[in-house]
Amino acid sequence: MTGSSSATSPAGGEILQIRFHGRGGQGVKTASRVLGTALFAAGFEVQDAPRYGAERRGAPIFAYVRASRGPIFERGVITKPDLVVVVDDTVVPMPVAGVLVGVSEATVVLLHSGLSKAEWRDRLRLTGPMTLLAPDEGESPKLAGSRCVGAAAALLGVIDEAGLSAAVEEELMPLGPRVVAANQEAARRGFREAPRGLVKPKAPPTAADYVAPRLVDLRRDEVALAVAAIHAPKTSELQPTGLWRTTKPVLDREQCHRCAWLCGSYCPDGAIHVDAEGYPLIDETHCKGCMVCAAQCPHHAIRIVPEEGHALSKGGDA
Repeated sequence: MTGSSSATSPAGGEILQIRFHGRGGQGVKTASRVLGTALFAAGFEVQDAPRYGAERRGAPIFAYVRASRGPIFERGVITKPDLVVVVDDTVVPMPVAGVLVGVSEATVVLLHSGLSKAEWRDRLRLTGPMTLLAPDEGESPKLAGSRCVGAAAALLGVIDEAGLSAAVEEELMPLGPRVVAANQEAARRGFREAPRGLVKPKAPPTAADYVAPRLVDLRRDEVALAVAAIHAPKTSELQPTGLWRTTKPVLDREQCHRCAWLCGSYCPDGAIHVDAEGYPLIDETHCKGCMVCAAQCPHHAIRIVPEEGHALSKGGDA
């Protein structure tokens, strides 16, 4: 979102840059929306946006928020955050999540974690400010994002509790009053648990700060290495990406014409192989359920079924 403000812009047009990290389904995208809405209502120009690929629930994602009293000219992802909010601490060691990218001694790190600050400092070698929100036993994972956004609002020091509650209501109103009330309570709790005003804004980057990208010459790989195959070298074969799936492809062998090169070529993770009879064999450990194979099958031999409770038709194979 972007909006104008009647508030007086401070000298230098200082900017706040916040990055949220977590997994799909934990409210990370919604948390960034709530924070952006609260900052907008407080008189800031705001950008907020999520970033994720085709992955589903459980996949690492991040969202970012920029806020300033003046115009924001910078675009794109935040590489030098003032505040990093980690809703799920299991994404911290995952390189693809990029939690520590651009983190400096001036960056405030907010972690929703049961580990101690000493443990995290020892693991990550962090020396900057850190705030922890210890999860309670039985705490709903769906409320972790709201609790973290409440703590983030306190750390920024420019949003009051009433503005935070109003932003939660505005963003979650379509889900009904019970959901709104539960998330408002979680956000207010996080707001009271975190220190206020710990994050300090800084001047926006200028053209003099631009660093040209380092270009890398890529050699041609053999076909077996060039495809996006989960079993190819230097990929995450041990990561069970099939856990993210909500629907799955099921093969009807009677309908299949055994043109497995087609569905296998379109599979973005190379999770479709060919068995001894020439039929496609789907690797359910790594199939994410994107259903590209079903969309590309010209004979409609691949059906889309729910991940749980599905029944294979007679002669079917998965």
